[in-house]
This record gives sequence, C-alpha cells and structure tokens, in this order.
Amino acid sequence: MYVTCDLYDAHGEALGVLPTALRHFGGRLRFHGAAVTVKTHEVNTIVRELANQPGEGRVMVVDGGGSDRRALMGDVLAGAAAENGWAGAVIYGAVRDVAELRNLDLGIMALVCTPARCLRKGEGEVGCPIVIGGVRINPGDMIVADEDGVIAAPPGLI
Repeated sequence: MYVTCDLYDAHGEALGVLPTALRHFGGRLRFHGAAVTVKTHEVNTIVRELANQPGEGRVMVVDGGGSDRRALMGDVLAGAAAENGWAGAVIYGAVRDVAELRNLDLGIMALVCTPARCLRKGEGEVGCPIVIGGVRINPGDMIVADEDGVIAAPPGLI
C-alpha cells in the first residue's frame, strides 16, 4: 500500500498535493488507482454513468468547482461504485448520505456534505484534464489517498 508522506519524501514537487480541505467520508481511508477525471458543476450525470461501469480499481476525480450547494455523490451512487470495483472518489465539491457512506468499502474524499441533491441535467465532461487547488490532474494519473491527504502523480512515477 502506498503512503502519501513517504511518496512525497521520495518524489517531492513531482507530485501534486490536493487541497487539505478534502475530508474522508467513505469507509476506506486508504485507496489508490488511476484517475478517471470528470468536470461538472452541481450535476452528477457523468458520475452516475461512471459509478455504474466497471471501476477496475480506478479513482473518480471530480472537479465540481468546489460547490457546497449540491451533492455530486450520495449513498446510491457510492454503493454502485463500490459494487463495480472503483477504489474511490475524490470530489472537489459536496457529498450526502454521510452515515451510509461510512459503511461502504469505498474511499470517498470531498470538501463538504450537504443534504441537497444535485441537478440532473446531462452536462459534464469526462476524460479531460482538470485543475483542483492548483494541481493539474490528467486521466490516468495515479491518485493516492490516506489519512494525510491526497496526491496525484504522473503515470509511471510511482
């Protein structure tokens, strides 16, 4: 298992350190996998589609623009993601159903929780470069999360 602090000591500035405001909401505190990137704002159509596809140990990294107004993932989508083999989700935005999320074998990190559900329009983009807290994340980058935070590494670095 990877440890973020050890990886940072070994690779330093070659890694991107995501915002420290991201908190754990899922039942799995340590997770890693290749990034599947999503860019959306208060709409979880793409997140829903991905959660229902084979995750193959990957990590959804969702740039929700930091919005705290509407949850991009709740217990239904997180449950589907866990069942479909996703390692985790890093959401630069909000989640909901916090008590249920803690019981899932899925890593979930997000900024905040809210009871408000997302909008259900068809907008959003998957597989594009995103920037979260000044850190550029490309599809396929390695995402590693643990109790100390989240880092992103270019493919092949770790």
